[in-house]
Amino acid sequence: MATGMPQASVKSQIFESLLGFLPDWVQITVLALIVLAVLASWAVKIKRKIAHRRAERGGQPVHAAARYGQGRGADYLGEYAPSQPSQQGSGADHLGAYAPGQTPPAQQPSGADFLGAYAPQRQTGGPASSA
Repeated sequence: MATGMPQASVKSQIFESLLGFLPDWVQITVLALIVLAVLASWAVKIKRKIAHRRAERGGQPVHAAARYGQGRGADYLGEYAPSQPSQQGSGADHLGAYAPGQTPPAQQPSGADFLGAYAPQRQTGGPASSA
């Protein structure tokens, strides 16, 4: 451990071991693509930040979610976005004849009503009268 060389992290050792099996031209290409991807993401981030500052400075409305870089897909539809109805109905509005009525339902028969002659006889006195 006392070689004087700084130890590389585990991630860099794995990365180097994966690239070590490839030819030099592939290693250089992979590294160049990674650097290009990082630079492109920075450029897009800076471009969005500049556009946001210009919109704020110009007095244009900025969506609340867009302030923090988390817009929704519908925010980018522009003129193709569906128009918002003045009053949005609930799911029960689309039930039609299957919608429940406003009056409470009538008392439903119990299972004993269908037994007929086989139904147990009801006692009127309760448990104390049988003793």
